[in-house]
Amino acid sequence: MNAVRSPMAEQLARRMLPATIFVASAGVRAGERDPFVDAVLAEEGLTLGERHPRTLDDLEDDYFDLIVTLAPEAHHAALELTRSLAVEVEYWPTQDPTGASGTREQIMAAYRDVRERLKLRISRRFLPPEAKNATD
Repeated sequence: MNAVRSPMAEQLARRMLPATIFVASAGVRAGERDPFVDAVLAEEGLTLGERHPRTLDDLEDDYFDLIVTLAPEAHHAALELTRSLAVEVEYWPTQDPTGASGTREQIMAAYRDVRERLKLRISRRFLPPEAKNATD
């Protein structure tokens, strides 16, 4: 629903990757903004700003070299969308932290885990070896 994993990955990628790389996130459906995402991004000095969850139809551009999906439903939608396009689609299974329960700190830990896994995945996929050492 473009409210948790994808916006988090978008902001991390924007910080980690060169500005010449266009990064955008969208979901199958638009959800509600999640305050825990704002909190774990703030710990990294990042913010969603005025950004709100959006759908694929909300994107201004529909030309991509790569689509990375983080949830099964999004992956199936991306495969359907790109059936007749020359676009690479990668699936990075990523746990949904919204199911976490317990104290606020336990819930934050689940969101932090997703953030850290996304940072590692972005680094491994897109950064050259010398840049990876700088982000470790």
